[in-house]
Amino acid sequence: MQGTIKRVIRDRGFGFIRAADGQEVFFHRSSLQELNFDGLKEGETVEFEIERGEKGPRATSVRPSAT
Repeated sequence: MQGTIKRVIRDRGFGFIRAADGQEVFFHRSSLQELNFDGLKEGETVEFEIERGEKGPRATSVRPSAT
């Protein structure tokens, strides 16, 4: 899936991605690939996979968008 970084909560180590379909997806800094958590910017385009977490959808394999 593709989406954009909606919000980064640096002191807690997580954030949210707005998927192309409008869904808001949680991500943890440990799910980043080829991205530096401290360098993430809101509005940055990323690609990711989704899995079901305990509290809803969770992004995995978050990486820079190829486009």
